[in-house]
Amino acid sequence: MMSYARRAIDKYDMIAEGDRVAVGVSGGKDSLALLCTLASLARFHPKHFEVVPINLRMGFPGEDDSHIRALCGELGLALNSFPSDVYEVVFNIRKEKHPCSLCANMRRGALHAAAKSLECGKMALGHHYDDAVETMLMNLFIEGRFACFDPVSYLDRSDITIIRPLIYAPEKDISHFVRSSDIAVSPKLCPADGNTRREDAKQKLAELERVDRGLKRRLFGAIERGIWEPREAK
Repeated sequence: MMSYARRAIDKYDMIAEGDRVAVGVSGGKDSLALLCTLASLARFHPKHFEVVPINLRMGFPGEDDSHIRALCGELGLALNSFPSDVYEVVFNIRKEKHPCSLCANMRRGALHAAAKSLECGKMALGHHYDDAVETMLMNLFIEGRFACFDPVSYLDRSDITIIRPLIYAPEKDISHFVRSSDIAVSPKLCPADGNTRREDAKQKLAELERVDRGLKRRLFGAIERGIWEPREAK
């Protein structure tokens, strides 16, 4: 996991000396793997940086961050937990039929505000290799454009830089790392889980990969060459 992260961090210059890097920790496998990876990497990376774990409490019934807090303790870190009314607004007040967009916007704004309150100039998110390809397919199929999130994005309205150190890490390797490390993962509490456009893209990608082995790798290469690296050159 550290090899994947080191490759991304060094290639896209994600971290600078003295950075305070907030890590958005939802309790899912991706964010927990990211937290462990950055906490370990911070011990010997040539650019010294500080890891600041942030958990946004969404308000889902049955939500519990005790396993996240315990993992942070094992890593020698203190969890910063922030309340929000995302669940209440999205599902009870607005009663959104397609809740993902509003939920993502509210969650993103709350996380950025939390990071700034802790004086973090950067926030690390757990998007991985498979997420990148799925996002590109979603944009292509739904919006008709070849686009994907960037490895590094500066948000001028929030004055914060988003970094994605796991972009080279396949989801299967993240799953294996979490299982083999016996890391407790939060149960999926969102009512919309499994019934989203991203899940559709994931299933379509799996079907295409079964028919044409290596397609996912080639699509990821297209993202690197067609989206990320041209922007890096600028």
